[in-house]
Amino acid sequence: MNPHFENSDPIWRPANPSWTAVERLRRLINSKHGLQLKDYHDLHRYSVESYTFWLDLWEFLGIVSSVPPTKIFVQGSMPEVPIWFPDARLNYAENLLVRRDDGICCTAGGESGVVHHYSYRQLNEMVRKMARAMRLHGLQKGDRVAAIVNNTITAVVVCLATASIGGIYSSTATDMGTQGILDRYRQIQPKFVFTETEVQYAGKVIDLVPKISEVFRDLRKYGLQHAITLPSLVSGKEISIPESSLLSKFLAVDDGHALIFEQLPFSHPLFILYSSGTSGPPKCIVHSAGGVLLQGRKELRINIGMDPDDTFFQYTTTGWMMWTFMMAGLANGARTIIYDGSPFYPDARTYLKFISDQRVSGLGTSPRFLAEVQGQGINPLELAPFEAFKTLMVTGAVLTSPLFKWAQRAFGGAGSRNFNLRRNGRVYRFCDWMPESSGISGRLVEIQHKSLGMKIEVFDPEGKNIEHTGVAGEMVGGLTSRRFLHIGDLLVGIWRQGDFIVVNPKTKGIMVLGRSDGVLNPSGVRFGSGEIYTVLEQFTKVIDDSLCVGQRRPQDKDERVLLFLKMRTGHKLDDRLIGEIKGAIRKALSARHVPSFIFETEDIPYTVNGKRIEIAVKQIVSGSNLKPSGTVANPESLQLYYKYRDLESVAPAAKSKL
Repeated sequence: MNPHFENSDPIWRPANPSWTAVERLRRLINSKHGLQLKDYHDLHRYSVESYTFWLDLWEFLGIVSSVPPTKIFVQGSMPEVPIWFPDARLNYAENLLVRRDDGICCTAGGESGVVHHYSYRQLNEMVRKMARAMRLHGLQKGDRVAAIVNNTITAVVVCLATASIGGIYSSTATDMGTQGILDRYRQIQPKFVFTETEVQYAGKVIDLVPKISEVFRDLRKYGLQHAITLPSLVSGKEISIPESSLLSKFLAVDDGHALIFEQLPFSHPLFILYSSGTSGPPKCIVHSAGGVLLQGRKELRINIGMDPDDTFFQYTTTGWMMWTFMMAGLANGARTIIYDGSPFYPDARTYLKFISDQRVSGLGTSPRFLAEVQGQGINPLELAPFEAFKTLMVTGAVLTSPLFKWAQRAFGGAGSRNFNLRRNGRVYRFCDWMPESSGISGRLVEIQHKSLGMKIEVFDPEGKNIEHTGVAGEMVGGLTSRRFLHIGDLLVGIWRQGDFIVVNPKTKGIMVLGRSDGVLNPSGVRFGSGEIYTVLEQFTKVIDDSLCVGQRRPQDKDERVLLFLKMRTGHKLDDRLIGEIKGAIRKALSARHVPSFIFETEDIPYTVNGKRIEIAVKQIVSGSNLKPSGTVANPESLQLYYKYRDLESVAPAAKSKL
């Protein structure tokens, strides 16, 4: 049994379980089909054993379509990839733009402190003008539209206008390097590119003209027809670039024609996202319009419990998959916060006050942000009341139990409110992952359960289901989450998520222990880096950040674990602290979990989306030569790890003494 399960007592219970969306869905299904599903676990079993669940979900959510579905799926040209709802016709943008009144749908904020509110009527008109201009400039169904943009209302408008026509949208954040952008957009050969020209981040003004000029020149060799530059996000002025159009000129062709929503198949492509590209070229990942719509609405409305009167704020850049999930807020009718800039500028306190002032009820953030707030000694409830706050959704990395507990107290008080903190996973795909329901008690160390429709299982390296054993293994999915990926050559037709997880046999709760491709395996003991990070949470006053990887070189008989620590200002890693860390790991886990070496490092590599880069460091210390991709936010940091290939040349004081 995993030792962390010892702390799996409930710390949150839903105030009115019978009122939750998931309970109403359960009652609807029972009534409709004459079933007797007693609880969430019965409902989940039904959702993965009966494809009729997806028709039930369509009805419950009120998906807008010109032709409702009568068939659930048919086999496509690839057996592992069925065609969902083949006879249905709908439009993603139409579902997000159903309302046309003066109610507020979006609130845009950022580092400037200026807040703009946009009504449904205004957003519809902005999308109409953009879509009409796109059509008149030749955009057709299936054409790709790329964007190099910050998270602003314009990004939302370009996306929805593209979707209304049946185009395929792909965006990247403005901080990605030229090569990273070209590695992505050369593959999709966009017909249109929209881009910022000048932005601000962390108080620094960044001129994008040299970079985007190079991108424009290159992409014209790949079919680019229209390059549109957006007004400066700093000055508001339009900046001309050769062989491109100003946004004002691009929109000037508007003839007042009404907004048309092309009625498209459920499986029509909508978004192109990309793999991280940290250890190889980024790979395109295509998401269907119907899948993104149905899955996004399911996760926010049913699993998270977001109502139309809520305010939803998912902090994200346009280059992260969570941006597509941010759009699900509009699909559910919640007021959606769009934020442009750093949450730490001018400081974290200002950002937290903004969240409270905007009466955010559901906040999506990262463990890194929470750890920084904790490390700075900030008590959110001393800054602002957070009166509307109901749910904190944490994604992007493993949320350790100590940080989970701190956030529960920091935002919810000492039991003074029934505050729901969620370990939220990758919730944007049609058939993927396992976020939480508002109908089951939350536990300190566990994700409450598997998401509806997701047949998540735990496999060992031989492809055997070990979910019932309490032993950690590979997270895989079958049935509705089938893909054409596999583990090695064993599991053709089973989706391998790439996460290392364990299920509590008693509560059915789930723990994510880290990336499975970064699983640590010294002397045959397999564990995730997240287990080490959990223990390190008790040292946050002196440790700013950490990275735990395995090292296995040709001359090594076994893998050994290396732990790198970035210290807070004014603190150094010494023998006393090393001893305390080893002792804490040994006590919480076991002697075999103690790293072979613990080193101090100047920096930890991260992707531009804020994820630790473990795999690249593992490859470096094991002897590989890597060329950093455009997704690495601080590529120079990778150079710090090459010296650890030959540990005999590194000070040996950190070696564990078991």
